[in-house]
Amino acid sequence: MSAQFQADAHFRYVLRLADANLVLAQRLGELIGHAPALEEDLALGNVALDLLGQARLLLTHAGALEGQDRDEDMLAFLREQREFLNATLVEQPNGDFAHVIVRQFLFDAWQLEIYTRLGASADPQLAAIAAKGVKEARYHLRFSSGWVVRLGDGTGESRARAQQALEALWPHTVELFDADDIDRAMLAQGVGVDLGAVQAAWNRHIDTTLAEATLTRPADRPWRWYGKRGQHGEHLGRLLAEMQYMQRTYPGAAW
Repeated sequence: MSAQFQADAHFRYVLRLADANLVLAQRLGELIGHAPALEEDLALGNVALDLLGQARLLLTHAGALEGQDRDEDMLAFLREQREFLNATLVEQPNGDFAHVIVRQFLFDAWQLEIYTRLGASADPQLAAIAAKGVKEARYHLRFSSGWVVRLGDGTGESRARAQQALEALWPHTVELFDADDIDRAMLAQGVGVDLGAVQAAWNRHIDTTLAEATLTRPADRPWRWYGKRGQHGEHLGRLLAEMQYMQRTYPGAAW
């Protein structure tokens, strides 16, 4: 592989992580004032802030790797939909509370294992971001998995809604573990992580929690629409239209 491919792969690898945090933070931000109880409203808001903080660090690092003088704001607000590289899981609309929690749980279990392994990355900046983020990811997973158990092992309706959310969101987990050329190149360079090992650990989190929640793990099925390749549906376009409105309407505006 050429040096140019390696450099571009490094940039895109970090950008994928950044975009996942940024988009999910935006989704959770839409819920402020709409959670079923004040405590959950505050908790989801805090998770959103954690993810946004991680996104800022990762976007800044991605901009430095790219070397095109694009800072975190330019990468967040001045890219088109096809340029975003987040997994499609995080861009899915909020739906009901069970849908929000299940989406968060599936993501949190993945992110915790990603950050745990990135702490040993050959990219010292990425390793430092992961070392900070893993502490937050551990709290996020404790929160979301706890709610999955409460919903699944609660009333008949709460269990049905949690199971429906699992079935709807499960196909979007496929791309989290399907390594492509960028994943393989970064693993070979010691920058990235082994997605096979991540999946094995993720499965343990998922199976343990679902068993406690009395929920059924959905059957795996092929899925080839990958946000990390820039393949997105209409949901991301609508989210970006709202998120980027001010910057695109008033370019360069400052408080």
